[in-house]
Amino acid sequence: MRQDGHKIRSVLPGGIAEEMGIEPGMTLVSINGQAVEDVFDYRYLMSGEYLNVLIREENGEETLLEIEKDPDEEFGVEFESSMMDDYKSCRNKCIFCFIDQMPKGMRETLYFKDDDSRLSFLQGNYVTLTNMSDKDIDRIIRYRMEPINISVQTTNPELRCRMLNNRFAGDVFPKIQKLHEHHIHMNGQIVLCKGFNDGEELDRSIRDLTAYLPEMQSVSVVPVGISRYREGLEPLLPFTKEDACAVIDLIESWQKKMYEMTSEKAASDDLDAADWTPSHFIHASDEWYLLAERPIPDADQYDGYIQYENGVGMLRLLEEEVSSFLDDPDEDAVRLEGRSHQRKVTIATGRLAGPSLRRFVALTRQKYPFVTVDVTEITNRFFGESITVSGLITGQDLIGQLKEKQQSGEDLGEELLIPVNMLRSGEEVFLDDLTLTDVRRELGIPVRVVWEGGDDFVRAILGLPHVKEEERQTYE
Repeated sequence: MRQDGHKIRSVLPGGIAEEMGIEPGMTLVSINGQAVEDVFDYRYLMSGEYLNVLIREENGEETLLEIEKDPDEEFGVEFESSMMDDYKSCRNKCIFCFIDQMPKGMRETLYFKDDDSRLSFLQGNYVTLTNMSDKDIDRIIRYRMEPINISVQTTNPELRCRMLNNRFAGDVFPKIQKLHEHHIHMNGQIVLCKGFNDGEELDRSIRDLTAYLPEMQSVSVVPVGISRYREGLEPLLPFTKEDACAVIDLIESWQKKMYEMTSEKAASDDLDAADWTPSHFIHASDEWYLLAERPIPDADQYDGYIQYENGVGMLRLLEEEVSSFLDDPDEDAVRLEGRSHQRKVTIATGRLAGPSLRRFVALTRQKYPFVTVDVTEITNRFFGESITVSGLITGQDLIGQLKEKQQSGEDLGEELLIPVNMLRSGEEVFLDDLTLTDVRRELGIPVRVVWEGGDDFVRAILGLPHVKEEERQTYE
């Protein structure tokens, strides 16, 4: 715990702090006599109506401020660190960790392995719980830091120790049980590794995790990503089409059982029936269906897209949004109907999403035939061709392969469209530190970042401006 307090970086205009004369450079020492460990202590203590806030000025003089405010009224300051503490790094050496599969020489922040429950609450990150003490669990319960997203991987304690390379990794299930007993909402994730936690082990994990319902709201199953930089690491095999079919069959059999069971619970007269909602509980990410060459499930199978950020239902939701926009276009799009002036664009994406995007483009062109769209699948030469998601495409692969098209005489059109997840969150930087400016300069073409959502996808194809900016997705 920090004993010297937290230095204030900026004071927001119109807030309590500005009114009280707080200035950047001052330090928050305590609230109601309690030291502030991190942002969760701060938010919890600041939620009161009557506060005694101890502030230290830069010359060392301390002032106790007596504040009366509404419970939801912000104090109005920002600190040097948004967490107000150091990030907790991962103590495991998981056999499936993608950070261990990255080459040397990339920027330092890409090699940091976070395993911080606070980031799980703030940003949706998944945590293993292996570095959490009983005190940490108690803080989650006291502050209602939910939902907590947990990297389960397997409920077999011995296998979990082996997969995480941590002899204590199998001791986390009493912690999950305690969260369950205190009604803390959780989501789970299983990164499936062939020959380790698939097959009967996956069936066991799903069965065991149902014991934490209804607090364990959902569990996703995603395939391990295998790069070409695995020297000295546990050998892992890629999944085949037949493997993907087996995974889907197992998950869908459980989905049927879980939806029937949770529907009965939700409709019962039990006192806890209000805590239940009909749910499929376990979900396969889109990669499994694409690898198995099976149709993406209908929207109602995704339970409101609760595992969207894990790639569960992304393509189904995008198709729904594209269709919805085309059925009911906004005024800008309506004005383009019947346009004769031709427009050509190139969409760059990963091999995984390419076929689906071509289908969405075909839907768009039925209504707006004046636009020609070339969907170009970028092969991941940097990490290896088995990596097929767009979020791991580097700037050098993007530039290199599109330059090859140009050199062969192909025209990229008026604009290059790329998905937002190719870039670092909040920046215009690719994984290899190349920037959008580099892409524009090397290819000699304007580049547009397409935000998540079917409406922005269609508007980008048509050349219409963004309606609104959405928060960028971080790297998976």
